[in-house]
Amino acid sequence: MQETNRTIVHLDLDTFFVSVERLVNSSLIGKPVIIGGMSDRGVVAGCSYEARQFGVHSAMPMRMARQLCGDAIVIRGDSEQYSKYSKLVTDIIAEKAPLYEKASIDEHYLDITGMDRFFGSLKWTHELRERIIKESGLPISFGLSINKTVSKIATTEAKPNGELYIPGEKIKPFLFPLSIRKIPMVGKQSYRLLRSMGVSTIRTLSMIPPEMITQVMGKNGLVVWKKANGIDPTPVIPYSERKSISTERTFDKDTTDVVKLKGILISMVEKIAFELRKKQKLTACLTVKIRYSNFDTHTLQKRLSYTSFDHVLMETALELFERLYKRRMLIRLIGVRFSHLVGGSQQLDLFEDTPEQTSLYQAMDSIRLRFGKTAVRRAVGVKEKVRDKIGH
Repeated sequence: MQETNRTIVHLDLDTFFVSVERLVNSSLIGKPVIIGGMSDRGVVAGCSYEARQFGVHSAMPMRMARQLCGDAIVIRGDSEQYSKYSKLVTDIIAEKAPLYEKASIDEHYLDITGMDRFFGSLKWTHELRERIIKESGLPISFGLSINKTVSKIATTEAKPNGELYIPGEKIKPFLFPLSIRKIPMVGKQSYRLLRSMGVSTIRTLSMIPPEMITQVMGKNGLVVWKKANGIDPTPVIPYSERKSISTERTFDKDTTDVVKLKGILISMVEKIAFELRKKQKLTACLTVKIRYSNFDTHTLQKRLSYTSFDHVLMETALELFERLYKRRMLIRLIGVRFSHLVGGSQQLDLFEDTPEQTSLYQAMDSIRLRFGKTAVRRAVGVKEKVRDKIGH
């Protein structure tokens, strides 16, 4: 089984948002810090270990967090800063690692299989971690083992600011005493279900017959059972800035109608931003493309803070279009692309002071998922569809 021959590292920046804030303002060190929307209806996006001791955790309503930890320093959060530091860490990893995956804004998986022929994997990973700490100023932990699951659990156990190596033969002794909560994929519902079956440790879960766990939990049950047994063949997916999501449209008839072009651009952004959220991704780069009737093609791109919100992306797309479309010649094609994608749904937009905005997107998306992606659209995008049909 190829499993034992792999060497997988999981790197995770500790309390990432808080650590960045502490770099900027050292007086926050050692104090309980909560980051998120400032209003009572806001949500906690991140918190320090000092705040966690009072029971504060991510995604908790800000009002409750303030009640639990009255002395906490609450900060709105700055997605631009976090995006900048995330990129800095990724750049250091990209320079050193043969194969890496950016799993979210603050975590990476590395496949360094075969590197121990040249130098010890543990020594190499330790040196990479030291370099990240030195160059970014941020605390980071890692787990090193034979697959993603064990490495990720090892990172959790190594925190804060630590490292843990679990070789193949030590996997079961390491995993078995731990709570089933530690298994990635075991959410609240799965946890409740397994606890109702009397399962609390990974050891107990690993001993249940796989057929039985599949009956109770379906396909996911088998995956969770395998993870409990230290089995996870999932590959490290190479991260590439080229990974993108895009759409373009060629017109039946070339046009210079700016109002129409902007309307189409807005409906395109709306469509692919929904795809982005459905895949639980965020983008940090937007490109607009236009092709003139003489086939000259021009593109312009802009880096932005990680987001998947339509209103942010639309504003950027329109700004790029304004800068691109200077020649007032007939246009035959328009396109838009989101790249530099990472996992992590709306974690960063929890700094928005308007939780209504987040709730609105969730409501619109659930309608689209149920009734089709065109069930809810912005009026300006709909107008364009109607105008096209009428043949303006």
